[in-house]
Amino acid sequence: MRYGVSASRTWLPKCGSFKNANENHGHWETILDFLLERFPYIPETVFQERLGRGDIVDQTGKPYAVNSLYQPETFLFYYREIPDEPVIPFQETILFRDEHIIVVDKPHFLPVVPSGRFVRESLLSRLKHRFQLEDISPIHRLDRETAGVVIFSCNKADRGAYQSLFQNKQVSKTYEAIAVRSTLEFPFNHRSRISKGEPFFRMQEEDGEANTETIIDMVEVKGDLARYQLNPVTGKQHQLRVHMASIGTPILNDPFYPVLQTDKGEDYSEPLQLLAKTIEFLDPVTKKLRSFESQQTLIF
Repeated sequence: MRYGVSASRTWLPKCGSFKNANENHGHWETILDFLLERFPYIPETVFQERLGRGDIVDQTGKPYAVNSLYQPETFLFYYREIPDEPVIPFQETILFRDEHIIVVDKPHFLPVVPSGRFVRESLLSRLKHRFQLEDISPIHRLDRETAGVVIFSCNKADRGAYQSLFQNKQVSKTYEAIAVRSTLEFPFNHRSRISKGEPFFRMQEEDGEANTETIIDMVEVKGDLARYQLNPVTGKQHQLRVHMASIGTPILNDPFYPVLQTDKGEDYSEPLQLLAKTIEFLDPVTKKLRSFESQQTLIF
């Protein structure tokens, strides 16, 4: 583990002989040959630099050199690395920690797990580095754009017990959102069928049996805007964002719904006004009732 980033591994297959090379070297003469074919989008100079630093190792932990021969039917280990990875200028807050779980108040814009152009700058990597504990793993997820309470397991032995809480809908979650004032009668129960949309990271509603449900209430009005309380009965990706857009009240500053906006890069001036405010459950290990609340507030 380096800077909270766990090692990734790749199997080195035996797949024929490399011309003018020993048959035991497989199709590639050197480790560098394999890496260039396996990861064609990464420039050769980047691999040469990583090999020179000793950042790519064999299954015994021995670093490969630029000219190391290919070793079929073994594992190669490396660390995901994003050149010029943006630093997200917001810090998480630890709400609770024991030997079983870590409860975190996540800021807007910070992804829960490494994805896309963020590896070190993910909540998971930050926590692993902070506590120097590789066994940390998220029990559930929040969108990168969403802030609020998220729970991590820090003990492999009882991780499944906490995951079962979410799978069996034994967790009570409350979200807050700021959106345009609606003329609907509240509380309002919105049920619909959600599936993958276009592009791949967006979701869409479609005809068919409902697979999502959200209870929506308008709890405060200020001019043309309102504060909503959202209680998801199900937990589909982007469910709350899709449902709010579907009833004509898209969440303020949503870059995906109802219309996909241009990527603003590292512009943090307009965070999505969606907050995972509270979470409550009966702890399956300690048998205590756990209740946690975000310390953050939305712009209203």
